[in-house]
Amino acid sequence: MDQATHPLREGTDRLAEDFRTVVSDAEQLLRSAANQAGEGYAQARQRLETSLKMAREQLDAVEQQMADGARRAGRATDGYVRSHPWESIAVGAGIGVLVGLLIGRR
Repeated sequence: MDQATHPLREGTDRLAEDFRTVVSDAEQLLRSAANQAGEGYAQARQRLETSLKMAREQLDAVEQQMADGARRAGRATDGYVRSHPWESIAVGAGIGVLVGLLIGRR
């Protein structure tokens, strides 16, 4: 089960980390530019900080939902494979044959 969800978890982790980096860079840019602008900038900066905070919270929620979904999918797959071992072997063999044929065509 862990091997099946591992690539999905890695992709999710990378996406979340990239988004956190973007948010962090935007926050740093706001802090460094704060000394160089007037009142209009301060209001825009406050709105952007609020938006970044909301985006960060939404990212955390989406990340949790994706992790929960991956765990549920892994458990469902594990349960199916344990209930239907021969069918699972046949499906795996069929996929292996298809991949072999596709690789052989190149």
